[in-house]
Amino acid sequence: MRHRPRKRFGQHFLVDDTVIAAIVGAIHPQRKDRMVEIGPGLGALTRSLLERLDHLHVVEIDRDLVRELRAVFPAERLTVHEHDALSFDFATLGRELRVAGNLPYNISTPLLFHLARSAPFIRDIHVMLQREVVERMVARPSSPDYGRLSVMIQYRFQLEPLMTIPATAFRPAPKVESAVVRMAPFVQLPHLARDEAWLGRIVTAAFSQRRKTLRNALKRYIGADDFRQLGIDANLRPQDLAIAEFVRLADFAASADA
Repeated sequence: MRHRPRKRFGQHFLVDDTVIAAIVGAIHPQRKDRMVEIGPGLGALTRSLLERLDHLHVVEIDRDLVRELRAVFPAERLTVHEHDALSFDFATLGRELRVAGNLPYNISTPLLFHLARSAPFIRDIHVMLQREVVERMVARPSSPDYGRLSVMIQYRFQLEPLMTIPATAFRPAPKVESAVVRMAPFVQLPHLARDEAWLGRIVTAAFSQRRKTLRNALKRYIGADDFRQLGIDANLRPQDLAIAEFVRLADFAASADA
């Protein structure tokens, strides 16, 4: 397959066979697994996955690549969904879905949030992202990388960074390193929010002004006396709060709004 990479789709194609083998080994696909690959590109990872799977779904937005994929791979082995992954309904593929892919850097964060909404249908996710995004995903409270992405992804998933990928493994080579992370949805959420929309609202409000104290960042929703009642220091900054504390704040705000 020959294709000129398109900047608007953030295309960087994985070409290193050793890296591909390591990623497929980490995924460890089984013949009957229900799996979808996001952004198959030139089909490098696709080929390796199909060596171990009876069937594979792929989601690809580039119509030229869609045409090539359909020409190269038999339809009974590969179902190509010509669609934007940001709006694709992954739940339509069934439960116990396994997700893999090299996510475009320019949409990686919104795509992670989109996948999180399908978490009840997903068994696990193995994706390659910009290394600094993975570092933000797995960051712990009070660390510089801890933020909205950390809280909202760790609320829903168990995370395991697997490997760092050099820029030379891609064509064209990106300007940054990449990393592969395993994401497994919790069977039971450790800290269940009363209203997840409120959790998202509180976390977004807090980190939109991360240099401010919680008292100032969340004053629209939570008063000083409320912080004392919840046992949370209002003078802390958002990056100092654990997920359980964000859930408590969100539950309080949801109750006050009811």
